[in-house]
Amino acid sequence: MMTMSSAFRILGAACLGLAALLAPISEARAQSQPLKLTLDRGVVEPLPISILDFFGQGGTADPLGPQIAQVIEADLASTNVFRNVPDAAIAPMVASFSAPPRFNDVRTLSNAAALVTGEIGTTPDGRFALRFRLWDVAAQQQIAGIQYTGDRTAWRRMAHRASDAIYERLTGEAGYFETRIVFVDERGPKNQRVKRLAVMDYDGENLEYLTGGSSLVLTPRFSPRSQEITYISYRDGLPRVYLLDIESRRQEILGRFPGMTFAPRFSPDGSRVLMSLSRNGNTDVYDMDLRSRQVTRLTSNSAIDTAPSYSPDGSRIVFESDRGGSQQLYIMPASGGSAKRISFGSGRYATPVWSPRGDLIAFTKISGGRFGIGVMDPSGGSERVLTDSFLDESPTWAPNGRRLMFFRETQGSRGRSQLFSIDIRGGKETPVATPGPASDPAWGPVMR
Repeated sequence: MMTMSSAFRILGAACLGLAALLAPISEARAQSQPLKLTLDRGVVEPLPISILDFFGQGGTADPLGPQIAQVIEADLASTNVFRNVPDAAIAPMVASFSAPPRFNDVRTLSNAAALVTGEIGTTPDGRFALRFRLWDVAAQQQIAGIQYTGDRTAWRRMAHRASDAIYERLTGEAGYFETRIVFVDERGPKNQRVKRLAVMDYDGENLEYLTGGSSLVLTPRFSPRSQEITYISYRDGLPRVYLLDIESRRQEILGRFPGMTFAPRFSPDGSRVLMSLSRNGNTDVYDMDLRSRQVTRLTSNSAIDTAPSYSPDGSRIVFESDRGGSQQLYIMPASGGSAKRISFGSGRYATPVWSPRGDLIAFTKISGGRFGIGVMDPSGGSERVLTDSFLDESPTWAPNGRRLMFFRETQGSRGRSQLFSIDIRGGKETPVATPGPASDPAWGPVMR
């Protein structure tokens, strides 16, 4: 039987454009503005889009057709920049995948600005194929057409990949739907939690457990370049930094450091790991080269320096420290040296993490006994607090730097933790489906 991993590898090697497969449907673009959202202009009105159920081979029905459409629909709706238009009235306006929609009728029956039609079937050599077309309704033109091939078991990944392509074509920015989240799954009473590592698709599907729960695990972090994670485990009674390959399940200890170890995080190229080590009663930031295992001390201060995160170009590090008398954020060169404070608002700041785009730093803000997730630019300006609750913590970025995920814990002995995501422009917080209480999310890279 083919495993999900092998199906993914086949999929990753088989992505073809439709140019050679489909004849062009419109030779000239209609006289209208290109259909595109500009996300840098703050809150935008959601673009109305309709995702039709995918046709089966030769126009026949296939049970996967509606499921694929639902995945794409949910992906786009989760961004809050697209609004689904029900397809019941529109579907009869599309006779087949190879035929253009009856655009005038679509416009009469709905306000959809964009339309997605699709087909699934089998290639001549027996592979499963998923193909879609993205239509600009006002311009009456196809604006994208792509085919993916692989094993039928990988249909959900193909659907996410289609969502990524649609999102990129309509916003000009990379999508993030073909990604995974690693997090800490929590079970049992609040004062006796069993914590184990789990990984799932960004939308909660394909859940897998990575550890058994016999020892405490904390702060999992994804490599920006691969399906590897680093995390803290108390397996032998002391906190140790582990490296785990999700696909092969190969695991190793990065080092048996004396004292406590905190908050490991990869460098942008995945070749190094930042962490905080407590030695002789003092906590500082250290860097480890994963090839040589050489460890370099980057801060030397009597304060607590912890939670380091690289800038996406690898040149700087943001971290939290109480060296100024309270928990604040600082930036220093990646090689260490002089650190500059960047947080000056009321309250305390923690868990900083640099955006993949380099333009923002996310953080946890503690003020007035409440916790929120916020962002600021690397100079410390333009601070915005996006959430506020009893306890919001541990922000993690989507690979395109447009969305944050975090966990929220409710108050009291029966309080529980749950994952949420939010667009950095603000708006509503969206719950992330997990089988039970969950904390410490880390968003992985796009899977290719």
